[in-house]
Amino acid sequence: MAKRGPTYICQACGAVYHRWQGKCDACGTWSSLSEEAQAAPVPGGRPAAGGRARGRVFALETLKGETQDAPRITAGIGELDRVTGGGFVPGSVLLIGGNPGIGKSTLLMQACAALAQAGRRVVYVSGEESTGQVRLRAERMGLAEAPVDLAAETNVEDIVATLNQGTRPALVVIDSIQTMWSGEVESAPGTVTQVRGSAQALIRYAKTSGACLILVGHVTKDGQIAGPRVVEHMVDAVLSFEGEGVHAFRILRAQKNRFGPTDEIGVFEMTGMGLSEVSNPSALFLAGRDQAAPGAAVFAGIEGTRPVLVEIQALVAPTSLGTPRRAVVGWENSRLAMVLAVLETHGGLRLGQHDVYLNVAGGMRVNEPAADVAVAAALVSSLTGAILPPEAVYFGEIALSGAIRPVSVAAARLREASKLGFEAALMPAGGADAGDGGGLMLRRFGHVTELVADIAARAPRRDVK
Repeated sequence: MAKRGPTYICQACGAVYHRWQGKCDACGTWSSLSEEAQAAPVPGGRPAAGGRARGRVFALETLKGETQDAPRITAGIGELDRVTGGGFVPGSVLLIGGNPGIGKSTLLMQACAALAQAGRRVVYVSGEESTGQVRLRAERMGLAEAPVDLAAETNVEDIVATLNQGTRPALVVIDSIQTMWSGEVESAPGTVTQVRGSAQALIRYAKTSGACLILVGHVTKDGQIAGPRVVEHMVDAVLSFEGEGVHAFRILRAQKNRFGPTDEIGVFEMTGMGLSEVSNPSALFLAGRDQAAPGAAVFAGIEGTRPVLVEIQALVAPTSLGTPRRAVVGWENSRLAMVLAVLETHGGLRLGQHDVYLNVAGGMRVNEPAADVAVAAALVSSLTGAILPPEAVYFGEIALSGAIRPVSVAAARLREASKLGFEAALMPAGGADAGDGGGLMLRRFGHVTELVADIAARAPRRDVK
């Protein structure tokens, strides 16, 4: 049998190569290949004669049968329970990622304390901080009296052996998975092979014992969870903790959830005593807005199942540069380029000699195309100097032809706007799910030219260039 050569694994994406090269062909990262030993065989494999694995026969079932909802363990934190789909499912594994200092450990400490005070056994394993550092954080938040089992350990085999002693824990937090290492894997801690092997061992424990497991993951410069992407496929839910350092607001977003809706969000505010829930994020994001300034439009959006109102701010200014600037915060650059092209082609506006700055107020990030109309209204308002009606909300998708297309869940958007005191809604002409409009005056537009003409009529000057 020929001897196997060395294996080189990309530390950014996990691609495997049999020779070293400067650039990873899979993800395009330079100098990311590292030589690692072959992974250990899967535990439980029984080699047979001739070197072939001998498996066991298992029973097959049909799709028809009795089903029941998965049991839940509520953490008592409403926004966290909303994102997880109603609480933690026993035996499930969650992966939560976020920038350093965003509040991941703070949120999980509050969840652990709430469950422990409810009489459940909770284990918090820290691989980055000592037990003394974790206790200091708990004291600052007033949670030092919570009966949480605490440990500072990084060896996976020792952690699993300790968890198997005594009463099965309801929740286990591993902070973080990049610091864990397994003796069965011959690689340094933090490498792709170690992260994958450690995650497999911990997930196997959660599935066999029925304990809920939360893994904390570091993120890369572009916001992706560090380590192999296979870990995200292995877990049941992937949560992203987002926020800007200059804002006190934090958004917990579900990117994957086998037991609940995806793209659900929970909004928190960072305080001196930890993270506090924000029950009405729309009022929070709209607080302090300048209603008498051009270039601001209120977008009625949907995040998961929750309607959220945010302010879209735009600034269109003449430029002397050969290539005008396009700066976007909280939205997609490519989507802004598309809306600008439609406004120039079908709206009759000249934006090629203007710098364009777009911002979603409050540190919120908008992902749905229903914000096209609100963005277009803010851009036209800033260019013409027209002040948009402060009591109106905007939503709708703009096609490349300039048509304004209907979006889903219009009735929920209108109800949220009515609840916050808005009086009108500018929405697509099509669509039949608006219901009674929530008591709002509905103004419908079928093409972007109608929207531009309506806003330009409010402008203090007529020489639109």
